[in-house]
Amino acid sequence: MTRLSKKICLLGDFAVGKTSLVRRFVHNKFDDKYLSTIGVKVSRKTVTIPRAGELVELSMLLWDLAGSEEFDRVKSSYLRGAAGAVLVCDLTRPETLGNLSQYANGYFKNNPQAQLILAANKSDLIDQQELTESEVEAAAQKMNIPYYLTSAKTGDEVEQLFKHIGQLLLA
Repeated sequence: MTRLSKKICLLGDFAVGKTSLVRRFVHNKFDDKYLSTIGVKVSRKTVTIPRAGELVELSMLLWDLAGSEEFDRVKSSYLRGAAGAVLVCDLTRPETLGNLSQYANGYFKNNPQAQLILAANKSDLIDQQELTESEVEAAAQKMNIPYYLTSAKTGDEVEQLFKHIGQLLLA
């Protein structure tokens, strides 16, 4: 079995659920308490992904980056060497979807060959959603990337999201 390791960054505004998505994927846990990420937090999870008739053991190094303006100045050093990124927006805050193109552009400056995927998070908050799936789909199509409607709270689509980015990284 082939073993590979890939760095994946999570990018998006503050409080969109980047840390919660990582926690759900890596530890299958959710915590309602909001703790702002300062700088970067790195987690690891190994998944098995099929590729060209064989199984690849992919160790994902998940870099959860703080979502703030003052962090932008040092962000490029954290992005260096990343093979992929998960762009995260919050379905209850439409501006977070609009801001993703800035994160994508900054990311591609550092990693022009990297893969991206979009996570529209907080799909469980149906009554509070201000973004529609068609708006998310249009943004993803504009960037030419796949998207998922995720809920870190319930776990909906979280595993699928990360396995999909893993497959993209092995293609």
